Amino acid sequence: MRTHPRLLLLSAALSAVITLLVPTTPASAAAPPYVALGDSYSSGVGTRSYISDGTSCQRSTAAYPSLIAAQKGYALNFRACSGAKIPDVTNTQLSALGAATRYVTISVGGNDAGFADVLTECAQPGWASNCDGAINTAQAYINNTLPGALSTLYASIRSRAPSAKVVVVGYPRMFMGEDCNAFTWFSPAEETRLNQTADLLNGKLSTAASARGFSFANPTSRFIGHAVCNDPEWLNGLSNPVSESYHPNRLGHSSGYTPLVSPLLTGAVARVTPGVLRAAAASGAELAAQQRQYAEADRSIEPESFRVPDLTSHRVQVAARRHGIDVARWVAHHS
Repeated sequence: MRTHPRLLLLSAALSAVITLLVPTTPASAAAPPYVALGDSYSSGVGTRSYISDGTSCQRSTAAYPSLIAAQKGYALNFRACSGAKIPDVTNTQLSALGAATRYVTISVGGNDAGFADVLTECAQPGWASNCDGAINTAQAYINNTLPGALSTLYASIRSRAPSAKVVVVGYPRMFMGEDCNAFTWFSPAEETRLNQTADLLNGKLSTAASARGFSFANPTSRFIGHAVCNDPEWLNGLSNPVSESYHPNRLGHSSGYTPLVSPLLTGAVARVTPGVLRAAAASGAELAAQQRQYAEADRSIEPESFRVPDLTSHRVQVAARRHGIDVARWVAHHS
């Protein structure tokens, strides 16, 4: 039976309309490439749940890069790694960038300034530590050495990802003026100086980012009221395991960093709904498989972690004798 010419024309017209209304889209266009670079504040240390990628990077699907990627539908390459310093980012992470990279976030500089060691020193009783000396050393590095290292790193990021939107992510003030944790003895004056050092670091990060045309996400104001010992706290104090200490917890990433970073990166706030949390968690196996290809390089990065004060150490015992302190009685009185 022969089809009428008018029916053939009508069918062809309908096909053309359907094609216009329902275009086929390449998968790559539907999932813009997003590379998350940096250290433990980006990898998600402090959230207590990490993907099994064969490294000690402690990457978490509860961290802000994973949450933003899940909410926006981005293809995340999650290179951030616990312990990373600027040379580690350069040597092990920048290879993930390319001409197609659309979005980049990076937090780095805290480990270069030795923050874990500074916190470890300042957590000891004042008579047993040289907190001011440790802070002075960190501030000297931040003022004199860090700016040049950041400039070189940011230039490399722009060279490798010429069209990407890049957001540099800063560090919050850790303390609120008192120490509620057992077995640490930060004084109010020490907490003030440590917070000032975070501000100093953020200032250098912001200046270097602006010079390269990158955005800067400053978490200072957003985390006020949520520091260690606040209620609710978005930053862990002394924790078990100790590697979780002095890092953003799950709320720090979902309520702190994600709504701060996402509008700078994407132009809109990424709202962390239960569905987003489920989607991020479901991406864990895929992210782990992806990151295993970098595992050998990632193993060259040495984790930086706070260490619990050891009042039985030889150094502390010597300091106690010098100050005429009975350590056992002092701890009983100050705990």
